[in-house]
Amino acid sequence: MPQETEHLVEVGRPCPDVALTTEMGVMRLRDFRGRTLVLYFYPRDMTPGCTTEACDFRDHWSEFQGLGATIVGVSTDSLSSHARFVAKHQLPFVLASDPEAEAARAFGVYKEKVLYGKRSMGIERSTFIIDRDGIVRAEFRKVKVAPHVQQVLDFVKSL
Repeated sequence: MPQETEHLVEVGRPCPDVALTTEMGVMRLRDFRGRTLVLYFYPRDMTPGCTTEACDFRDHWSEFQGLGATIVGVSTDSLSSHARFVAKHQLPFVLASDPEAEAARAFGVYKEKVLYGKRSMGIERSTFIIDRDGIVRAEFRKVKVAPHVQQVLDFVKSL
């Protein structure tokens, strides 16, 4: 299975205007202009690392809001899976479904993964900070969950 590495995202350049499917309907990244967007890609709802990351974003939600930042999580899970995840962990931000990995491919985070010797394609945990004008200001790839949300918050504070 080939690893997908080509992507459209580059720090300092405009963000691709991909469509995201949410419980509120289809949103485009341009819809977030005027606010800082923290767009984070994660592998799967309800797994330990993804739950920790989502709950860390939840626990810092008011700080991000105070800085004028919106958080959107993206995975290939279904909207119904997202709804269960949001309800179980009381997540105050939007989760978007990317079942065909179109947004993940555009951001270069849809990669070949190996787990217990089995190869498959999936989302590599990554976060992008997009400014009010739609410019990508930071990218965090191959994220380690523990310090990540604080790193993202510190960067947003620096904008």
